[in-house]
Amino acid sequence: MKIVLASRNKKKKKELQALLSQYIEGIEILSLDDVGIYGEIEEDGETFDENALIKARTAAESGYIGVGDDSGLEVDALGGAPGVYSARYAGGHGDDEANNEYLLKNLEGVSDRRARFVSCIACVFPERYNVEPFTVRGKVEGEILCERHGNGGFGYDPLFYYAPFDKTLAEVTQEEKNSVSHRANAIKLFAEKLRTLNIEE
Repeated sequence: MKIVLASRNKKKKKELQALLSQYIEGIEILSLDDVGIYGEIEEDGETFDENALIKARTAAESGYIGVGDDSGLEVDALGGAPGVYSARYAGGHGDDEANNEYLLKNLEGVSDRRARFVSCIACVFPERYNVEPFTVRGKVEGEILCERHGNGGFGYDPLFYYAPFDKTLAEVTQEEKNSVSHRANAIKLFAEKLRTLNIEE
């Protein structure tokens, strides 16, 4: 089975290949570049699910099953923000330092610091399959600290405290993080759903 991931990121492609191979035998992950889809995908959805579906539909234009993912941080006291704007919360895209600073500023004096990382994976099938698109969600619950801890991970990991480990996600090993992460949880659900459909190329 071949699946096109709506990404050009080689690390993401490799990660999805490794994770899905645990559940589905003979699966092959292709990137947008691999199938000749170029240009930027405009992610203008208001939810993780909408953005993931936008990406997956673009990937499915290749004629293969298309998969898109969107993920981010939801903080209860901020009404679910930064949400879909997690990567560009402070304005620029992917500026982890600025995003973390802006988050701390917005939570000054706030005692309720409950938060979660959310990952949504969407799957869209070319018409010949006659299968409806679907989405799955994975999440990991935690809370936002008042200062950073740890040098690992990326994004908001240094501020995200995970109680069962008594550490932030920037203080744990990659293996530990993968065992509980929102993305790993979503991929497991995605693989289970895909297997129940008994798709054949």
